[in-house]
Amino acid sequence: MTPLRNGHRLDMPLDPCAVVIFGASGDLAKRKLMPALFNLARGHHLPAGFAVVGVSRSRMDDESFREHMRQAVAEFGGDEVPDALWDSFARNLFYVAEDFADARCNSALPGRLAAIDAQCGTRGNRIFYLAMPPSVYPEIVRLLGERGVAGPTGPAEGWKRIIIEKPFGRDLASARALNETALRVFAEDEIFRIDHYLGKETVQNLLVLRFGNGIFEPIWNRRYIDHVQITAAERLGVEDRGAYYEEAGVVRDMIQNHIMQLLCLVAMEPPVAFDAEAVRNEKVKVLRALRPIGANDVEHFAARGQYGAGLVAGTPVPAYRGEPGVAPQSITETFAAVKFLIDNWRWADIPFYVRSGKCLPKQATEISIEFRRAPHLLFGGTPADRLEANVLALRIQPDEGISLKIIAKRPGPGLRVRPVTLDFGYESAFGAHTPSAYETLLLECIRGDATLFARGEWVEQAWGHVMPIIDTWQSVEPGNFPNYEAGSWGPQEADVLLARDGRVWRRL
Repeated sequence: MTPLRNGHRLDMPLDPCAVVIFGASGDLAKRKLMPALFNLARGHHLPAGFAVVGVSRSRMDDESFREHMRQAVAEFGGDEVPDALWDSFARNLFYVAEDFADARCNSALPGRLAAIDAQCGTRGNRIFYLAMPPSVYPEIVRLLGERGVAGPTGPAEGWKRIIIEKPFGRDLASARALNETALRVFAEDEIFRIDHYLGKETVQNLLVLRFGNGIFEPIWNRRYIDHVQITAAERLGVEDRGAYYEEAGVVRDMIQNHIMQLLCLVAMEPPVAFDAEAVRNEKVKVLRALRPIGANDVEHFAARGQYGAGLVAGTPVPAYRGEPGVAPQSITETFAAVKFLIDNWRWADIPFYVRSGKCLPKQATEISIEFRRAPHLLFGGTPADRLEANVLALRIQPDEGISLKIIAKRPGPGLRVRPVTLDFGYESAFGAHTPSAYETLLLECIRGDATLFARGEWVEQAWGHVMPIIDTWQSVEPGNFPNYEAGSWGPQEADVLLARDGRVWRRL
């Protein structure tokens, strides 16, 4: 599924295993995990010995859990659910009704897993998926060790891995604490910190584009690139997640994880091999080279915003402060833009501008590489008639693909030029089913390949770079919130951030 592996690995048989989903009655399991696992089964990608064990407080038995999951797959899976295929898949779905995070609970899970090993031939190989609120992560990890389900006191037979959903901590201190807790029970190569952006086809294809095409890598540097923009725009507001968003804000929710991962993939050096250790080493090197933004620099390197009332796609949207669960005088940012600089040989003085926000005009995530303009105007006109820059744009979502803007001659007499776009779309080019990010990442974890997952050191480095921004914004009230209308492209301060450098945001 991932291009970051020699082809022969795809043909290697998978170890049998059981996937244990903590929080199996929640939205993530219903909307993403179970449809992904079923699609992997449909494509014959799962091992012969395989089981799914749901764990949550909801009162269900195996049969009611199976029916509950069938409804979820039918609603969110995107395709029909044939009876025969579902029955074959569902016979290996099991459920344990308990609050595993309650230390007083006399857990039935260890015994149930031993019985499933015997019934399904999973041989003690287990993946523990934390699809629950981040506040319970440390306790679940600790209890997995104490109850002998994983870690040094766990069963000797089989391997054990854990998938931890973002956010991995809410600041640098909590991220370090969670890393320390996880490493008491699991080795680093058994911890899979998941960021679903890394499972998207275009994100993976970025490395293939760079390192598989001889025309790009020689010009992927400060000599030929003027700047890089990364945008993650959301059309929706916070809706019913106001209470969560008050604790998070867009820097924690999007920039510290998704956008920093994209930045590292654009900026990293070629790895010595396409394996987890080599690729993740290069991503950590990018963060080590990222110029720190101190408290006194935040005003010049970052801009924040909060949406007011407006229209998004013709639909009225209330101001953020009017959303359920939001404080009337909240200073939580729903938009942020940051200018990053990388102090190394390849990228010295080349700005990476990133932005993310809610209630923007469209849903779009894109990386755009703007190259330096042609140095001399040969085609008539005046010096003011500068040719547009070549732009390589990678669309992450919703329409995954790659485009390259070039300059071409217009038809007709005379030498008149205009920009045109060369475009590649995944759906039109390949036509086949594009696996969801969770399909890709779950399969990678079953394989034991952590290339597309975050390493603990990377997480801590990323928090270290955004904490001065978060701390400064929390200590200084903005005074002008809300400062952008819902349905606009964000606050004026974000435009000023680029205007100081003589640049503008790319229109999406």
